[in-house]
Amino acid sequence: MNPATTTRPAPWLLAHSPALINGLIAVLISYAGPLVIVLQAAQAANMSSAQTASWIWAISIGSGLSGLLLSWRYRMPVITAWSTPGAALLLVSLPGLPFAEAVGGFILANLLIAALAFTGLFVRLMQWLPKPLAAAMLAGILLRFGLNLFTVMQSQPGLVLLMFFSYVLARRLQPRYAVAWVLAVGLAFCALSGQLQLGQLALQLAAPQWTTPSFSLNALLNLGLPLALVTLSGQHVPGLAVLRNDGYAPPATALVGGTALISVLLAPFGAHAINPAAITAAICTGPQTHADPGRRFIAGLACGGGYCLIGSFGATLALLFAALPPALIAALAGLALLAAIAGGLSGAMVEPAQREAALVTLLATASGVSMLGLSAAFWGLAFGLLTHAVMSWRSPSAGLQSSKSANPLKA
Repeated sequence: MNPATTTRPAPWLLAHSPALINGLIAVLISYAGPLVIVLQAAQAANMSSAQTASWIWAISIGSGLSGLLLSWRYRMPVITAWSTPGAALLLVSLPGLPFAEAVGGFILANLLIAALAFTGLFVRLMQWLPKPLAAAMLAGILLRFGLNLFTVMQSQPGLVLLMFFSYVLARRLQPRYAVAWVLAVGLAFCALSGQLQLGQLALQLAAPQWTTPSFSLNALLNLGLPLALVTLSGQHVPGLAVLRNDGYAPPATALVGGTALISVLLAPFGAHAINPAAITAAICTGPQTHADPGRRFIAGLACGGGYCLIGSFGATLALLFAALPPALIAALAGLALLAAIAGGLSGAMVEPAQREAALVTLLATASGVSMLGLSAAFWGLAFGLLTHAVMSWRSPSAGLQSSKSANPLKA
């Protein structure tokens, strides 16, 4: 046997371990945070355990397969997930609505999103949106996760301080592996202090449950249209902004339309909406994942594979993530997103003429304001665009005066 052949896998794994680990961290954060909203919505709607397990299976498999296929096809870290603002919407709209009609609402919402993608209307929207405002919206979304890092320090100072100093030290000595070190140190601390509650875990394969959709005007107006709107504004727009902020040119039609069609196919099993992720994607798209942007797609493959594995076991394996201390998840997310927050803030302030509008977008998004069922990301963009329009507007007479003064030969 050729010795050179036997040693090849180790250097590859070492070189790509940050991408693999960051992809798995994105999975960890998805199940430890946004999945809780799905479980709360299922409980509020009095769904059976079989329906809930099928819902978890559908959104996990949909997120995993779409992330795997899109990351491999476009060679960029396409991290997909289920719509978190959509799940929050279901907390209000799902109770009292027959689940068959809710499934019909899921299908109509995602068909509308797919239509906007494949007709090119969504691409035009992204081209029209000023880049500093998109970066400010991204920074506003992620800012609360950075703040949570220091908020949870009050409840678990030993754990969080240890993770923080591990991150700072690793960033100085081994910056590419900083997040991996933080995860290892945090898990070791929790294991030694008895904070990992793993006694009730039991692996059991999920059994997808089909629900024949039923279409109604009530489900369309009260669930379908609001779900499409909050998913587009709260997930698709910031999800693509994450990739663009790190120098990628994501094919919006394929990412938005493709995930919407996968959502339509999986809706009868409970999937409400699959979309490009924003928060977890920011962990995988920057230089902390890999120095070569062309190799960061490996994080997307790792994330997609993790989703598929966990989805195969439904709600039972998701209990593993619920067993981790909330402070560990909050600190890990905050530290992993520091670079993405810095990138968003830098992009937001890059254009002097648009700084005020970007600042309004940042503050409104970070405030978490929610009105008329629309997320803070939507209102951040709305207030930012309004500020941008007013600040950049010039009357015809002002434009004429400026053009004359700019060309003294014609004055």
